[in-house]
Amino acid sequence: MIHLRLKSSKTGKIRFASHRDIAKVWERTLRVSSIPLVYSQGFSPRPKIAYGLALPTGAESDCEYIDIQIDNSKETPLQVEEICGLLNSNLPPGIEINGASVMEGKFPSLQQTVTSCLWDITVNEDDTTVDSWLDRIESENEIVLRRERKGKEVIDDIKPLVYLVRRKNKKIDGRITVQAELGTQPRSLRPSELLRSLEPHLSEYKLYRRKQIVEEGGQRLDPLEVAGATQMRSLVGAL
Repeated sequence: MIHLRLKSSKTGKIRFASHRDIAKVWERTLRVSSIPLVYSQGFSPRPKIAYGLALPTGAESDCEYIDIQIDNSKETPLQVEEICGLLNSNLPPGIEINGASVMEGKFPSLQQTVTSCLWDITVNEDDTTVDSWLDRIESENEIVLRRERKGKEVIDDIKPLVYLVRRKNKKIDGRITVQAELGTQPRSLRPSELLRSLEPHLSEYKLYRRKQIVEEGGQRLDPLEVAGATQMRSLVGAL
């Protein structure tokens, strides 16, 4: 059995597909590509596939991750570069594998591993409004956000989850882009929650996830680089 972690992009019209829809896309693509997956035991066996942090519907990304367990017991097992090539030829436009690692030993799931995400958030507001909002984000000792959880209102201080927030120089469609690194543990802070956390509220025009980050042994790593991973990107010619 091979435990393979794949990194992919999600851009263009496919960004409007939900996390659940994308899961169905992967299952169909793996089936059409005849990838020999490992299945669970029991009455209704399921392929052993684990998905990473959900991407908000409508957002684009360079860094989506999926873990799959592959049955390599055949006499001539598929190589990693073959697997990635087959999948890329059958994935819909807008989704493309751009990295892979073979995971070895025991390791936590993607959702447990990732500690923060780096986002580009393009907003509709003008320079003065954005600069005022950024100043408040930087200067406030705490940022109180009211959220609903299990039907009850919960008040959280999200300031500890705002690792970085700054304005990018390049504009998109004439609009300002704010770059923010937001924590994911013990609960993910969503870009939409950050935008509405302080007055004046900002509204999202475009959202792009640039990186998912794992903090391990004092290092900031890509999920393909965590302990127990054998990097395969150099073997996958098209990546």
